[in-house]
Amino acid sequence: MSDSDTIPPEAGRPTELVMVDGSSYLYRAFHALPPLSNSRGQPTGAVYGVINMLRKLLREHQPQRIAVVFDAPGKTFRDELFESYKSHRPPMPDDLRSQIEPLHAAVSAMGIPLLQIPGVEADDVIGTLARQAGDAGIHTLISTGDKDMAQLVNGHVTLVNTMTGTVLDRQGVIDKFGVPPERIIDYLALVGDSSDNIPGVPKVGPKTAAKWLNEYGSLDEIIARAEEIPGKVGESLRANLPQLELSRLLATIHCDVKLAESLDQLSPSEPDTDKLRELYTELEFGGLLRELEADQPDPPRGSESPRRYQTVLDQKTLDGWLERIKHADLFAFDTETTSLRYDKAEVVGVSFAIEPGEAAYVPLAHNYIGAPEQLNREAVLAQLKPILEDPKHAKVGQNLKYDKNVLANHGIELTGIAHDTMLQSYVLNSTAGRHDMDSMALRELGVTTIKFEDVAGKGARQLGFDEVEIEKAAEYAAEDADITLRLHQSLWPRLNKETRLRAVYEEMEVPLVPVLSRMEQTGVLVDPELLRRQSQELAEAMAELEVKAHDEAGQAFNLGSPKQLQEILFDKLQLPALRKTPKGQPSTAEDVLQELANDYRLPQLILEYRSLSKLKSTYTDKLPDLISPKTGRIHTSYHQAVAATGRLSSSEPNLQNIPIRTAEGRRIREAFVAPKGYRILSADYSQIELRIMAHLSGDAGLLKAFAEGKDIHQATASEVFGVSPDQVSADQRRSAKAINFGLIYGMSAFGLSRQLGIERSAAQTYVDRYFDRYPGVKDFMDRIQAQAHEDGYVETVFGRRLYLPEINSRNAQRRQYAERTAINAPMQGTAADIIKRAMLAIDRWLNTSNNGIRMIMQVHDELVFEVPKSQISDAETTVRKFMISAAELKTPLDVDVGTGRNWGESH
Repeated sequence: MSDSDTIPPEAGRPTELVMVDGSSYLYRAFHALPPLSNSRGQPTGAVYGVINMLRKLLREHQPQRIAVVFDAPGKTFRDELFESYKSHRPPMPDDLRSQIEPLHAAVSAMGIPLLQIPGVEADDVIGTLARQAGDAGIHTLISTGDKDMAQLVNGHVTLVNTMTGTVLDRQGVIDKFGVPPERIIDYLALVGDSSDNIPGVPKVGPKTAAKWLNEYGSLDEIIARAEEIPGKVGESLRANLPQLELSRLLATIHCDVKLAESLDQLSPSEPDTDKLRELYTELEFGGLLRELEADQPDPPRGSESPRRYQTVLDQKTLDGWLERIKHADLFAFDTETTSLRYDKAEVVGVSFAIEPGEAAYVPLAHNYIGAPEQLNREAVLAQLKPILEDPKHAKVGQNLKYDKNVLANHGIELTGIAHDTMLQSYVLNSTAGRHDMDSMALRELGVTTIKFEDVAGKGARQLGFDEVEIEKAAEYAAEDADITLRLHQSLWPRLNKETRLRAVYEEMEVPLVPVLSRMEQTGVLVDPELLRRQSQELAEAMAELEVKAHDEAGQAFNLGSPKQLQEILFDKLQLPALRKTPKGQPSTAEDVLQELANDYRLPQLILEYRSLSKLKSTYTDKLPDLISPKTGRIHTSYHQAVAATGRLSSSEPNLQNIPIRTAEGRRIREAFVAPKGYRILSADYSQIELRIMAHLSGDAGLLKAFAEGKDIHQATASEVFGVSPDQVSADQRRSAKAINFGLIYGMSAFGLSRQLGIERSAAQTYVDRYFDRYPGVKDFMDRIQAQAHEDGYVETVFGRRLYLPEINSRNAQRRQYAERTAINAPMQGTAADIIKRAMLAIDRWLNTSNNGIRMIMQVHDELVFEVPKSQISDAETTVRKFMISAAELKTPLDVDVGTGRNWGESH
């Protein structure tokens, strides 16, 4: 039968046989995807990538027969032929090796036959089955990224690369390699393969190999006429003739492997959904799990109790629920609203749960054509108000700070917040994954929840919740309350057993919810006109920098285009490419440009331009748009369950990232102003992490320096550089500051050398001297890392725990990062705990003193207040007192306090 006797099946029709090069899939998925892992630190990226590639293949080709073929462990016959075969390949990364077993399990659970034949490679198994199929007149599609497979292409065999979508038939092989499939073995023998360590002929590349084969017809003919080939390349050919036959043998796929499996045994079977559900839950593939359950006629929901959800549309039913809530020891509560922005949101409905599997939704403001009559919102909220405002009625919720703020828009002050499942999950393990309800339900309960997009749609056509049909909205909203209650019942017993963690939760995180809520609702005043002037000034400064950059480059280009910047820096100006992108292009990342800026003017200009551009787009342009028309103030959102170490973060706007080190950044703070009759008061902990280091390490030198009130950086410089304190130069103090802060972040001598712009040996000398003078610090670092390796976590002074899933990773880079985190996390986490304790104490004072002082911002180690002019002296004294007394350390805390008409002036 000739190549033209059989043609591939028509598009859209089932493919007769699909062969998947599993090893090729595995490596390509591993390198193509970011290093994904589940909440336990188990690598999952390659498994996820291969599963999705296989699903796409099944969907597009609907194969009648299919097999995924993996290389078996151990040596093959090629290793016997050539001892150095594949010897240059690095060993399989541990993070990839650990994914093989779950991947094999997933492939089998998908109902796909999986083959591994000892002594031969996957290519040989695929080649053998493809030949058998061809003999039977069956068309084969081979899915691979391996160029060696091109030798198998004929009228019965086609290749497809799932990663790129490229299809290679006979003409495709010719177009790609310059030779037909029957000459690919000869081609590979000449070119060699560095990854497999196939020798080939030095100096013979793809173009030369294709040219010779087209001119002479075959490798045998090239060998026979080797004397005719001129030049250095001809000399290389003749010198390597003895090993050409070996190269050809190594490159040849054997299509006569004895297989126990026949083509008839390669039919796909029905997926094992129970096994897939177990695997997807274990690996935390939420999307795949949702799709799996959506395909089931009656989707199982893990260990979920039977659902009894009720939609409340009449007063009698509502009265029944209100009576039950009043007598419940604890009830789950949730609001459905018109907006994710608490300051704009209005209540659309509320939901409750008292027992697992039983919940109610009370729709109050669904507004669409055909919507049933609903209870009056104001009347229902008035009935709920005494319960919601009574601290004796204990509530549990998921991120109840949001609900508290939304209810405040309706004149209700939510109290009695006994538990918050988001905070329970966060305190138990801040690094376990996301702490949103959907992620926690999958992780803790094995339940795939209804998503907002499932009921409201996606993108531009997404409905507001008030436009969602009540029937859909009710199940979604009731589930929120039900799942929240069930999460609490799963999380709280574990948290309750951990005395120190329970204290962090009950004495710090839960009490902080109303404090942050008050700060958010109060907001902060900004001057929009000043911001607009600053935007204009930044735009003018950026234009000047652009002109200078164009002059430096010798041509105009787009400073915001990484591609054009690559061409200018590395092609035209020939600057050294310090790092490559994943696509192999020279990187223009921030840290790369910073290093280049030490020696070259243009990268320095680009960095200055980027800095101003970020300030303009993130702050001076955006802040005026965030001013609430209702209050005339900006209302940020504080997040307790984002930063792993316990620090607060904020969004819309992100107050934590407003720069303080540049003049332009400091000017933005001038736009945060005090209202009439008030002043801004800023109170900032001084060198708090270094003080915590002194406490944790117990180092006598550090403790003495702080006790005597010395400038710690000057004191360190004096010790490290061997000069008296009054002889310390500005550069020496700067270096000492870099050492002090660098070491508590686990910085190596290499990192210090880059930061200070000095030789690595000099940086190592500084580090060695530092540890000689402060031996307690080195002892602490060694001790905390050893403890982290043994326990898998570190703790703050107050018992907050940070798990380090990569601390014993075989991947050196990840392990070393975890080791650096082990040093820093206790200090950064303790600093976070201290300022939270200070906020709680200050909030209690403010609530009882009625002095008009308002706490309006928390930024890193700083608290910001609006203070009536008449109260400034008292505020300075009392705020400092509460902040200093927030923790009793071996070295006293210190607080810098300043006041002014704006934030910039007060700092």
